[in-house]
Amino acid sequence: MVDIGKAGTFTLGSHTVRRLGYGAMQLTGPGVFGPPSDRAGAVAVLREAVQSGVDHIDTSDFYGPHITNQIIREALHPYRDDLVIVTKVGALRGADASWLPAYSAGELTQAVHDNLRNLGLEVLDVVNLRIMFGIHGPAEGSIEAPLTILAELQRQGLVRHIGLSNVTPTQITQGRRICEIVCVQNLYNLAQRADDALIEALAGDGTAYVPFFPLGGFTPLQSTTLSAVALALGVTPMQVALAWLMQRAPNILLIPGTSSVAHLRENLAIAELRLPAETVTELDRIAGGGDPH
Repeated sequence: MVDIGKAGTFTLGSHTVRRLGYGAMQLTGPGVFGPPSDRAGAVAVLREAVQSGVDHIDTSDFYGPHITNQIIREALHPYRDDLVIVTKVGALRGADASWLPAYSAGELTQAVHDNLRNLGLEVLDVVNLRIMFGIHGPAEGSIEAPLTILAELQRQGLVRHIGLSNVTPTQITQGRRICEIVCVQNLYNLAQRADDALIEALAGDGTAYVPFFPLGGFTPLQSTTLSAVALALGVTPMQVALAWLMQRAPNILLIPGTSSVAHLRENLAIAELRLPAETVTELDRIAGGGDPH
């Protein structure tokens, strides 16, 4: 079995976690909506992840909705003491599977209680406030009102730690005036690197950065350079892309998701994959447009 501890550790709230975790978004039906076609398979993936040493799982009660958290509870409850479950609030799912902002006091309070109930927890370890001001990424705007509501739920003892998702540096600064921010979760990968400077700043602060869509999301990364590097190293292009992220900065926590045990093992194997310096330099050119896609 791969030793995922070789990928190192970083602080997440009150825990020190292994930098290689698991994202549970894909444990639902198509479009992150409805039940999976193979629920037993989803349970098996979660159990394999934890047995392999994964100690932090990313989820949300709006995956499904409710379904992913219910599967996590079925697979892993009662939870190991060292398992950190990170969830997020700030959205609802429409009947047509649309994603709708949900920032009112009632909506955020309901979301926290839904997560607690479906996960079978009395307190949530980490809750990310997901900001949906922009269609294609972060957009400026005050997050004071919803974050103040979430901070009040923290004071009530329902939430231990708070993070932010899909935010700008200005919003992080604003958020820190309201409560401690233990992690930031934004879109970032080998080809989409708008947060380069932010990652460095957060690393200096000791704050975790969790890239979502580390492999491109619904439009997977494609690059001739990536493919050539993978072929030379005898691994897959996606393993190279994940390994690049692991080496990008010490505060990056990875949460690659999958509904397949075989693919999970492939993802976790990158804990032992070290990219040579010249390979990293070659891969860095992809974001600069120097690579045909």
